[in-house]
Amino acid sequence: MRRVLDASALLSGASFDGELYTTPEAVAEVRRLGSSPQLDAVLATKVRVLSGSRESLEAVDEEARHTGDIERLSPTDRGLLALARDLGATILTDDYSIQNVAARLRVPYERVLERGIREVVQWRYRCTGCGRFFEEPMKECPVCGSRVRTTRARPE
Repeated sequence: MRRVLDASALLSGASFDGELYTTPEAVAEVRRLGSSPQLDAVLATKVRVLSGSRESLEAVDEEARHTGDIERLSPTDRGLLALARDLGATILTDDYSIQNVAARLRVPYERVLERGIREVVQWRYRCTGCGRFFEEPMKECPVCGSRVRTTRARPE
């Protein structure tokens, strides 16, 4: 089984079976957060470091825009999803936005330590002042200038 590991999976200290992959951005994130000699050895011997294709990255971005997770996903998250899509791999993550987009892309995912999502969610954006809803994320309402917050969209 192919598995793509995010930073939380790498830092968890857990042992994973199968072919293991990650991205250069996830490795940099792990090193920035405090890698250990044991983790460095695992990265050097058991984990292949690859990048996802541009086509898959575009598919991830499109789906993340659709779910409203685009602002919640870091470039590292987007790259991990793209790589998992390219490899037909399972992504190991505790990040809810990654899980949400993975489910929409039909990319299997497994949780590492946390419970994981129960359902796929779509997000909308609502002005805290005038109450208007927007489909695209923004910091400030173009109508009244108040702050715009992320809210869960009601099922249609």
